[in-house]
This record gives sequence, C-alpha cells and structure tokens, in this order.
Amino acid sequence: MHLFILLMTLLPCTAAASDLNSGDTAWILTATALVLFMTLPGLALFYGGLVRTKNVLSVLMQCFAIACLVSIVWMVVGYGLAFGDGGSMHKIIGLGNFMLADMTPDSMSGTIPEILFFIFQMTFAIITPALIVGAFAERMKFSAVLLFSVLWLILVYAPVCHWVWGGGWLSDLGFMDFAGGAVVHINAGVAALVAALMIGNRKGFPHTPMPPHNMTLVVTGAAMLWVGWFGFNGGSALTAGTGAGMAMAVTHIAAAAGSLAWMTCEWVKYDKPSVLGIVTGMVAGLGTITPASGFVGPVGGLIIGLAAGVVCFSATQYIKRVLKIDDSLDVFPVHGVGGILGTLLTAVFFANSLGGLADANYSMASQLGVQAIGVVATIVWCGIITFILLRLVDAVVGLRVDEDEETEGLDLVLHNERGYNI
Repeated sequence: MHLFILLMTLLPCTAAASDLNSGDTAWILTATALVLFMTLPGLALFYGGLVRTKNVLSVLMQCFAIACLVSIVWMVVGYGLAFGDGGSMHKIIGLGNFMLADMTPDSMSGTIPEILFFIFQMTFAIITPALIVGAFAERMKFSAVLLFSVLWLILVYAPVCHWVWGGGWLSDLGFMDFAGGAVVHINAGVAALVAALMIGNRKGFPHTPMPPHNMTLVVTGAAMLWVGWFGFNGGSALTAGTGAGMAMAVTHIAAAAGSLAWMTCEWVKYDKPSVLGIVTGMVAGLGTITPASGFVGPVGGLIIGLAAGVVCFSATQYIKRVLKIDDSLDVFPVHGVGGILGTLLTAVFFANSLGGLADANYSMASQLGVQAIGVVATIVWCGIITFILLRLVDAVVGLRVDEDEETEGLDLVLHNERGYNI
C-alpha cells in the first residue's frame, strides 16, 4: 500500500519528464555555453584587438555590459515579445510570458526544458546588439550604447525574432532562417550601417591610418568565434541528431572556404595575404552559412563559403574606399551583406539536386521569392526603427563623445582606466 502511494506521488513528475530527451538537453546545454563563449570572450577580444590602444577597454566594456543588460531585459520582456502568445497580434509580436510568468519547472519546449530554450535564445539576443558595437567603436558614449541596446533589442530584435522563429508572419510564409541570417546578421548589419551614417566618421577617417592595435587578440577572438559558432548553428537544430551534425559540418566547411576566398582576393589585390584578411573571411563564411546551415549539404556549404569570401571582401572595399563610410569594424559588409547573401542562397542550395535537404517537389523560384520578402522586410523594419531610436538616444543622452574626448580615447575618458600600463 505504501509502495502504491509512493508510485502515485511520483507519477506526475514521471509524466512531466517523459517528453524530455537527455541527449538533446545535454547538447543544448553545451550549445548555450558555446554561443555565450562567442560574445564573451570571443567577440570582445576580436573587436578589442581591432581598435586602437586607447579604446580597447571601451569595447571590452561594451560587450560585457551588453551581455549583462540584455540577459535581464530578455528575462523581463524580450523572451515574451519574441516567443510569447500575442493573441490577435500573434503574427506580429508576442505578448505574454513576461518575467517568465507562464513558465513552470516542468514546462517543455519540444524535447528540452523550456527554461533551457529560454537561455539558449538569450545568448542569441546577447550577441546581436553586441555585433553592432563594431560600427560605432571608438566614438559613441557608453550611456548611449546601453540605452540604444535595450531599446533596439525590444523594438527591432524581438519583433523580427518573432516573425521568423516565434510563429509570426514570415514563419507562415515558409521563410527559412535556420540560425539567424535575418534575425541576427541582417538585423545587426543594417543597424550598424545606419549607426555609422548617423554618428559620422571617426576623426581622421579615411586619411589617418587606424590599424588594429593587437592582432594577437584579434586572432584569439576569431578562433573562439569559430569554435562557438558550432553551438550557434548546430544548437539551432534543438536536437542532438543528424540535423545538428550536418549543421556543424557545413558551418566548418563554409568558414574554411570563406577564409581562403578572402585571403586569395587580398593576395591578388595587394600582393600579400594578411592575417586580418583570413580571419575576417572566416567570420564572413560563418555569418553567410548561418541561415542555410540546417538546410544545405557540404557542397552548398563550400560554395556559400567561397561566395561569402569574395562578396564580403568586395563589399568591404566598396563601403570603406569608395563610399568612405566609417563602419569601424566592417559590421555591415561582413554580417549584413553576408546575411543577405546566405539567406537568398539558402533557397538555391536547399534543392535536392544541389545536395540540399529538400524533397523532389521543391520549387526554388518560389522559395527564393519568400527569402527575398524576408530580407526586404528585415532591412526596412530594422533600418527605420534603428534610425528613430538613434535620434531618440541622441536627444536624451547624446550619441557621440566630443572631439577632444575622442582624441584622448574612450578608455580614460569614459572609464578612467588604461588597457596597457606600460
């Protein structure tokens, strides 16, 4: 009798846990740590090495503070906007589960605990506004960075995330974005371009040389990004099965191909391949394969990576040398252009005839149209709202430090510290 009572007491827990897959859960726990590793320390070191000595701490501080701030905002309101039930507004925005009010310890998201899905998605929300930092590095006020990041997460990132992954209107159209081509990379790239145009060029650009102050940091950060990206793309399968394996494989192939393509372009144009070029090509390859990583095969990964290296290299040259726009760390030409390219090529290399995972009835032309709609919608929404938010932040706290402060460097001016005491 006592044994029967004990079994009946445990039954609800057993039933609640019956949907949980321990392998999937273990993999997403690992992937979550890998994606956070991309921002802290990966992106922070990558960006930190790219700026001048007098601004290295300001970039590290911005990445670190954004990670902390976004984590709280995501818990309070971001997750609910992106993945909550919006009622009559459901196709546009989520409206519910704020402060995780609707989540219980037993809540599931597929075969993993919902709380794990929440924190996995949090790491994506962290890195996206952190990517934008590269556009206004060395000249934006710290207070402006924080205020803009919070508003941008709520009004740009969360809605687009909901459209694509939260059951919104792009999802209904059949828009394909496996791990963040539109949600992360196009969003961050367009915001970066708008910010660079509105804030203006750094003092001395483009006539004064502004080379990276520490290439060792750059390569170290880039290597961490490469490793972390396996969690970014492979984790987006949300299972530990064949989908995750293929996503990891094509991610690695595209990163290697992007590196070699960028290096070759630079070698041909400037007679010498640079370390900065090969690691930037890797980031371009990774960003471009992101939307396609769960839909294409190894051949698709190879061609997308090669295309990323060539196209993003050309875009960087055009933005910097022809248009003379000071997107300081090339966020738009690498992430924005790469995200657009990868999102469109997803429709091409998803085809079974090109090694993709589609069935025989797949229509490439139809899907390409859907992908184009998603790209345009993301660009328009992000561009307009980012512009409005930057104007608002400028009115409230001001966007840019003054000329003397920029000359002295943000490390001392804003944080009263030096990166190197030598």
